[in-house]
Amino acid sequence: MPESATIQQAIARQRKSLEQRIRKPLEALAGRLTTVWGDRQAMDAMLQEGLTTIPDVRFLYALDNRGVQLSDNIGPEGVLEKDFGRDRSHRPYMQQLHPGTDFILSEAYISIRAKRPSLTAMQVVRDDQGRQLGYLGADFDLRQLPLTQEMALYDEPTQWRQIKGDPAIRGTVFHQTRVESEMDRHIDEALGVMDELMVDHGVFHTWIHFSSSRAIIWWIDDPFRYRLLDIHLLTDPDICLAYPLRPYPENAIVPAEKIRPVLDGFRELRFMDETLYLRSGSLNIFNGMVGLTFSCDGSHYLPWDEFLDRSHAFWAGSLGL
Repeated sequence: MPESATIQQAIARQRKSLEQRIRKPLEALAGRLTTVWGDRQAMDAMLQEGLTTIPDVRFLYALDNRGVQLSDNIGPEGVLEKDFGRDRSHRPYMQQLHPGTDFILSEAYISIRAKRPSLTAMQVVRDDQGRQLGYLGADFDLRQLPLTQEMALYDEPTQWRQIKGDPAIRGTVFHQTRVESEMDRHIDEALGVMDELMVDHGVFHTWIHFSSSRAIIWWIDDPFRYRLLDIHLLTDPDICLAYPLRPYPENAIVPAEKIRPVLDGFRELRFMDETLYLRSGSLNIFNGMVGLTFSCDGSHYLPWDEFLDRSHAFWAGSLGL
């Protein structure tokens, strides 16, 4: 199994994979272009020949040293003439070019016409004496880039994270007081039903909105759709009859017996203070993360076992704005 990766590491590995596949073909094509440099039709023809050597490329084109396009856009669909003479000097990929660098693969950017995430590779074109003639550009549409099979999706970080919310809400938090909701009045029944659904009926993710008296759940037999439970369903044990019994997943990170303690932690945070209180809480048994959003609109995300550890900094007064 590939090692875990942060999202930044996953992106870097994908970029490195793409660079390894396109750099040498682009360098070779740039070398051939020197023989026809400045001849629009000849460059177009040579770019069309080179198109099959550049994997997954969307467009190829040639630019002079100022970033003005000397050729047409050459793509799998043929020749697109409308960009001849276009000044690309202000595009993001041109801003990444530095003296002494013959190749760059740009950061992703939003393309002007397609309005989609794209990448551009720029290869310097030099003559036999090493003088720079211009650039060979290659555009790539992110949707058309294959993900390499050996790379795993990055793992979501599991350390405690605190994210501040809307400043407008945070700035007025001390002028508000918790208003008792319908769920507040029936919280023990609602949490009891939720515990039963998660332990014995295949609900693997819940997001409980205490202030608006509702919950959203995801069921293991139909994981791509969420279901909304209002307070009447949350406080009616008969709702469990609508979800067949399912064995608790062996690959769940949260032990079944710890679900109720987590839910009880939500209850405690809901009533901990009349000004700073829990508005919503979530739990996913597979990634083991607890999510919390407070009246100040600040949010916390932390592993279930850290949430249950009363010596953790989260419980030691770090719930501030």
